[in-house]
Amino acid sequence: MRARPFSFDISLKGDWGSQFDRRLERRLSGLTGIYLDSESQTRLALQGDPLVYEVFEMLRPTQAGELLNGLSVIHPGKVGREYFMTKGHYHEVRETAEMYYCVQGTGYLLMENEQGDWAVEEFRSGRVVYVTPGWAHRSINTGTAEDLITYFAYPGHSGHDYATIETHGFLKRVVEEDGRPVVIDDPLRSSAGRRASTGKDGRA
Repeated sequence: MRARPFSFDISLKGDWGSQFDRRLERRLSGLTGIYLDSESQTRLALQGDPLVYEVFEMLRPTQAGELLNGLSVIHPGKVGREYFMTKGHYHEVRETAEMYYCVQGTGYLLMENEQGDWAVEEFRSGRVVYVTPGWAHRSINTGTAEDLITYFAYPGHSGHDYATIETHGFLKRVVEEDGRPVVIDDPLRSSAGRRASTGKDGRA
């Protein structure tokens, strides 16, 4: 682990393993329960278990004062009407924020908090999305042929709370409708009385 200031490149050639310290991968079989169409998910997993996304991390101490950072690469694809997406998480320390910079691709960052508010922000090349403290977040690649690549950074002591999302899911989902992404209520969760911060027609 580097003790002195350093720099690195974010290349679009796919050689991120040489720039970052650790690579994690999520295949479809490891994302049980996050897609509505479980039959399609099972079939696709048995047919080849596609790689949904990868995370390349720069290892730093998990303590306040440090910034954990890395690259998220979500590949194009769908399960039923839903696009390939990350598991999504809160931070264990809810009072910590996160920033994303979109390097390549198109997609959305779906967010919500424990008070029942939700938001969706667009990813496109050159765009920054700031996740304020207390908000869960999930990245979604709505492109048809291109990886969604985002650079992220968050405080070193934040931690990850995946369990809350695994138990409760998100209030909203992004699905394809008439060839374009649309935000819908998650039928597995009630959205009565929820306050939205997106377009009136629910389209992202």
